Amino acid sequence: MPDIPGAIRARRLRTQHSGRYLLDTLVFAVVTLAAVPLLCVPRLAQPWTEHHRRRAAALLGQSVEPRPRAARRNLGWLLTQVVTGLPAGALALVCLGSLLLTPAITLVWWAFPTAPWLPVVSVRITGWGIALPLGLVNLVVLAALAALVLPPLARAHARCCLALLAPLPAEQLVERVTELTRTRTDVLQAHSAELRRIERDLHDGTQARLVAIAMRLAVAGESFSADPDAAAALVRQAHTETEDAMTELRSVIRTIYPPVLADQGLAGALGTLTTRAGIPTRIDIGPLGEIPAAVEAVAYFAVTEALANIARHSRATEASVRVTLDGALLRARIADDGHGGAHPARGSGLDGIRRRAAALDGTLEISSPPGGPTVIALDLPCGW
Repeated sequence: MPDIPGAIRARRLRTQHSGRYLLDTLVFAVVTLAAVPLLCVPRLAQPWTEHHRRRAAALLGQSVEPRPRAARRNLGWLLTQVVTGLPAGALALVCLGSLLLTPAITLVWWAFPTAPWLPVVSVRITGWGIALPLGLVNLVVLAALAALVLPPLARAHARCCLALLAPLPAEQLVERVTELTRTRTDVLQAHSAELRRIERDLHDGTQARLVAIAMRLAVAGESFSADPDAAAALVRQAHTETEDAMTELRSVIRTIYPPVLADQGLAGALGTLTTRAGIPTRIDIGPLGEIPAAVEAVAYFAVTEALANIARHSRATEASVRVTLDGALLRARIADDGHGGAHPARGSGLDGIRRRAAALDGTLEISSPPGGPTVIALDLPCGW
């Protein structure tokens, strides 16, 4: 059985949103017409048109990325906004205004029944037999008209806005080159920082232990004939230091490419990782097939960092990890039921995940409203 009340509520909400969009469009068209000299300035026209793009995208349930400044098309849209926004907004105003006017007129006649000049549409009210049924008929007709006309009209206007203000192929190419240049710079900086970290870890950790081992063995060799027991103790200490150095060396290697990926693959590595996540974590991994090693490493480090953040900061009671291969795109979704508020700018390691993803031309999206839940969506192309 169809959910008729639910369908009615959904249509009413669409009509309300469309009516609000068209009324705002009317106001914006009037403001645009009044402020044409100011909006001809490219620096002022750009944010104005971008605001319209975001409004149109929100109505259509889409998302838009910032676009390069295009003065000529911005001015073209301002003209189109006036030409299309005024009649579309005026129609919405008449339709919605009449919906409000009809019950108001009926109530006024109810209060002043001796005033026969009050009309409903084009019929004068002269008695109760006209006031009540005609008012009801008008409400039904106007509501049906609004529901049938306003949503498609608002969507058509929004599509027109997005089509006229969409970046041209040349602009998209320029933007893409700029993004790749910025990404390459980030990758080079991250690579340099990673090399410095590895060098520092080897110099301050492993190398220092190896120097200590060499000194102990040298002393043991010199004192072996005179004091065999002391030499044996030094050798045992050197053996212990050797094991510690190997442990540190393995930890450094693990940050470059985790051995667990080579041993178990991405699915096995993530399964092992979620068992040590610190909170109950559900994992769902689809068939992955052959994935480039660089993509596996980025996905593994991203899930590792995300689960560590959840355990440290989110106060969540459970988390989930879902990894699938969608064509040539590896998709990872990490979610938790914590208090939300995660943001890359707050030093939680999310910006590092974003940079790692950008290095492979991937994307990272974070939805973490205050109060939660938090969902981290990582998309990595792997069809090289």
